[in-house]
Amino acid sequence: MARRLVGTLLAAIAALGVTTAPAQAAVDFTGIVALNNCSGSLVRLPSSAPADKALVLTNGHCVELMKPGQVIVNRSVTRSFSLLNSSGSKIATLTGTKLVYATMTGTDAALYQLNKTYGEIQQQHGSRALELSASHPVARTEIRVVSGYWKRIYSCQIDGFVNTLKEADWTWRDSLRYTSSCNTIGGTSGSPIIDNVSGKVVGVNNTGNESGGRCTMNNPCEVDAAGNVTVRKGINYGQQTFDFVSCFGSGTTLNLSLPGCKVAKP
Repeated sequence: MARRLVGTLLAAIAALGVTTAPAQAAVDFTGIVALNNCSGSLVRLPSSAPADKALVLTNGHCVELMKPGQVIVNRSVTRSFSLLNSSGSKIATLTGTKLVYATMTGTDAALYQLNKTYGEIQQQHGSRALELSASHPVARTEIRVVSGYWKRIYSCQIDGFVNTLKEADWTWRDSLRYTSSCNTIGGTSGSPIIDNVSGKVVGVNNTGNESGGRCTMNNPCEVDAAGNVTVRKGINYGQQTFDFVSCFGSGTTLNLSLPGCKVAKP
């Protein structure tokens, strides 16, 4: 996980609309961003409107190596993101002004709010945001892990789900395990995991077992409901993101007290 710290234009756009990926569209770098140490993506909620301030999704550990139990909510920040077009070329620098949410407890995710709306980004740069899926993904789904840092797309399937993924002091629940062809590397942390058919984001890439170690830094292990530990050398993982959909009210305003919001609270 810590190793990852190193690391189209659209042919036509709806006037100030917020479009989603068309079904069975080829996944490319549209909506993808690069951070100085990680990857990320411009994302929207299913109910997001053009006038809402845009969000960027990445990992919690791309903010900082957070302590177990630590949750950051609505912190004022200034952070830059390089927005890419469909072919992976930089087309703009976006600025985050608020760290809406970040944690490495239960999941490894962070959401930044930008100083521009979805409509402004689409109008000025011709780029749409990727939609967060509101549903739990299913095994054997074809996925793409899209790294803005390396400008590389990994193709594989969801191999299954891990009851608890443990790495050093951190534990994550219901993690996504990839089939072996998604051999992600340092700098791919924060890359969106995209359902190749719907084009929606189902997770965020965050770690992998590098050398066969057991539950240590850069060597996460799987722990089942009975406490049995499995180590899968060379296999990589991500964290689901559908839980976040239930944690936002109108616009892109975080509300952790909403029914169904199950992410870690401060």
